[in-house]
This record gives sequence, C-alpha cells and structure tokens, in this order.
Amino acid sequence: MIQTINLQKLFATEEVETTALNGINMEVKDGEFVAIMGPSGCGKSTLLNILGLLDNPSEGEYNFYGTEVAKMTERQRAQLRKGSIGFVFQSFNLIDELTVYENVELPLLYLKTPADERKKRVEEALERMSIMHRRNHFPQQLSGGQQQRTAIARAVVAKPKLILADEPTGNLDSKNGEEVMKLLGELNEEGTTIIMVTHSPYDAGFAHRIVNLFDGKVVTENFHV
Repeated sequence: MIQTINLQKLFATEEVETTALNGINMEVKDGEFVAIMGPSGCGKSTLLNILGLLDNPSEGEYNFYGTEVAKMTERQRAQLRKGSIGFVFQSFNLIDELTVYENVELPLLYLKTPADERKKRVEEALERMSIMHRRNHFPQQLSGGQQQRTAIARAVVAKPKLILADEPTGNLDSKNGEEVMKLLGELNEEGTTIIMVTHSPYDAGFAHRIVNLFDGKVVTENFHV
C-alpha cells in the first residue's frame, strides 16, 4: 500500500534550516495497524502529513498504491486523498458551525455522493460510533469523547482504505481514550489500514507494529504478535 524511499523533509527560514525527516524508508501493507512513536519534535507529525498527502517531501520517493506521489501538485494530492484517506486528529478538527450530522456528511459532499446514499452512509457511521442521538447537536455541545467519535465517523464515512490518526486520544480521559482505541482496533480488524502517531504505550499496544523515530530517522521497529 505505502512505500517510502529515502524520504526527507527540510524546513528553511532565512536564519536556519531544520531537517524534520532524514531518510525515512518504510513500508505499510494493506490491513496493517502501525503506530509511530518518538519524542516531541522527532518528525512524527511531519511524516503523517506526507503520508496523508497533505504535504510533499523535499527529497525521496513516496508510492501510494503504486502511484509515485512525492512530486504531485496540491490539486493532484487532493484528488487522490478524497475517498482514499480518512483523518483523525487530537483536536478533533470539527467545524463548529455544522451539526454532528453535517460534519460527518462533509466528505461525501466533496465526493458528490447522491443524497440517498449520503443519508444511508452518514446514519450507518453515526450508529456505528454510538453518536446518532447527538446528530443535531453542534460540536461545542458534545463531550470530548463524543467529538472524537464524531471525527472517527467522519473519517470512515467514505469507506477509505487508510485512516491516519494523530494522537487520537491526546485530549481524552482514559475511559474515552480506551473507547476510541477499541473503535480503531475494530475498524482495523475489518480491513482498514491504520497509521497512528502516539505518545501512549497503551495506545501503541493496539498496533501490529511500532515504528520509533528519533531525529527524523527510523531507529527501531517492534512487532506485536
């Protein structure tokens, strides 16, 4: 599914050049659950942004389902991203002016999904995430756990092949965090590939494999049986 070859990312200002990623070689197979760990500033979120086609590397190759995407324009990346990748963020990234239902419906509007199919898929996702009873509420009226379940519903509603999660339990208490991780685990068991950035050893325990970054490089990989 995913292969990176010597992936590098430099951030330059007038005064200083920072190497965020320094030669990342990794593969992720269909159906894997991979956790990316490491100290703050080691390049985890930068890597996730590149894997999610939100950014391009400075150097190196990135193959997504056999397509070389490292040099694509933003428009080309956006086209490939739609329907292929779902995102779950620590800060939920819900739109405050939209209801729960409308937030979850948004990816299907971008994909121009017919109205009947949209309604069916949104309601399925809301039921799945146990958030249907809040469908007409706005994000500020929800608890953190309910907001993250809404965000996961939005991530899965288009049935993407890949979900990228950036510290998905970072703003949640332990009970809600555990519920979110169980939901991600269930989605993975059903065949969705998941790549998750986390500081939490507990959350990483749900993954098949842990990739440890340090100073922009992969230093170790641990496999869970």
